[in-house]
Amino acid sequence: MKKVAFYTLGCKVNQYETEAMEELFEKRGYKIVDHNEEADIYVINTCTVTNLGDRKSRQFMRRAKKKNKESIIVAVGCYSQVAPKEVEEIEGVDIVIGTTDRNRIVDLCEEAKNNNKKINIVKEIRHHKEFEKLNIVDLKHKTRAYIKIQEGCNQFCSYCIIPYARGPIRSRALEDIVYESKRLARVGFKEIILTGIHVTSYGKDLNDLTLIDVIEEISKIKGIERIRLSSIEPTFIDEEFMQRAVRTKKLCDHFHLSLQSGSDTVLKRMNRKYTTDEYKNIVNLIREYMPNAGITTDIIVGFPGETNKEFNQTYNFVKDIHFSRIHVFKYSPRKGTPASKFKNQIHGNIKHNRSEKLINLGEELIISFNEQNMYKTLQVLFEEGNNGYMEGYTTNYIRVKAEAGDEVKGKILPVKIMDKENDILIGKIEEL
Repeated sequence: MKKVAFYTLGCKVNQYETEAMEELFEKRGYKIVDHNEEADIYVINTCTVTNLGDRKSRQFMRRAKKKNKESIIVAVGCYSQVAPKEVEEIEGVDIVIGTTDRNRIVDLCEEAKNNNKKINIVKEIRHHKEFEKLNIVDLKHKTRAYIKIQEGCNQFCSYCIIPYARGPIRSRALEDIVYESKRLARVGFKEIILTGIHVTSYGKDLNDLTLIDVIEEISKIKGIERIRLSSIEPTFIDEEFMQRAVRTKKLCDHFHLSLQSGSDTVLKRMNRKYTTDEYKNIVNLIREYMPNAGITTDIIVGFPGETNKEFNQTYNFVKDIHFSRIHVFKYSPRKGTPASKFKNQIHGNIKHNRSEKLINLGEELIISFNEQNMYKTLQVLFEEGNNGYMEGYTTNYIRVKAEAGDEVKGKILPVKIMDKENDILIGKIEEL
């Protein structure tokens, strides 16, 4: 049996697409092996959000060829899309595929092997209009299922290369999303996570459809008890959305609202489409309808020109919003983006110090949010465990563990929270 190994960098969308490509190989008789093992084919699903992502992608391409000199090396994804010639010239790379035509990957590998030739099928993405179907049938014993519903981004934030790598927004047909959701429900999945490159753009290329329409349709499916959203643009949330979302009784009270900076002047330089006041009003609206909602976010520190005053504005804003969790990133200039040419690039030591300060605040916020949930009874979807305990997540995205065996895996059960351990709450499953 021929073997294929995958190495995936980057976001949840990349991980979803890797699993879909793995299934394409499995259907053709290939065995999926770990990327550290010897294989006939190595697929590197690349990331280009930062220059570090590019470098890691290149490193693994070279490393993979050393494992088996006769292997086929495939570079696929965002880095391949924005720099196809550069990727093609990397020693050992046989096939270059961008962010389209990935459903052809098995045929291309066999063509390259049989004809002993290099293949580069990357094409211009700017005018690409179709959503590429890459479905996952076997989710390999997971308890939560991702569904990719959207591709591309039209935002063009000044620091971000993704619109150039993924192209314009394309939405998946609603009937396809519902069909896949029903299939997942039939095999026992209770939670579905809607993901995409810019999920809140869903439907802008379709007639009279938005993200809330997708949520409502999935909520009607018997067996699906939770719908969770991946990272979303804050300005999409309004009163009508919240009213309709609450009525479904299935949308999780967890929102990953992209912030990036708590300074209005930095937000403007980033070409973000909101102010801190607007952002705060949106958070307040969510909490009005979902009082115990977990609000998580991403923050970039050291954006070009960020002054001490602007950083302190961010720090104080994060503290004021009282996020349940934050993810902190140090700004990295990305060639091809406007921000990479901005003056006043910030020194690495300053970025490091600002990052550490925000990370420490983030740890305090996790503890604070978890304490708000002490002694409550929370619904937990159990996923995995060991040593007599099982762990899972609440609707508002707190990790909880309780004494139980594998019989609770995949079940949503009420847990009375009694204690805590680092950032995990500990509870007891209540009698049903």
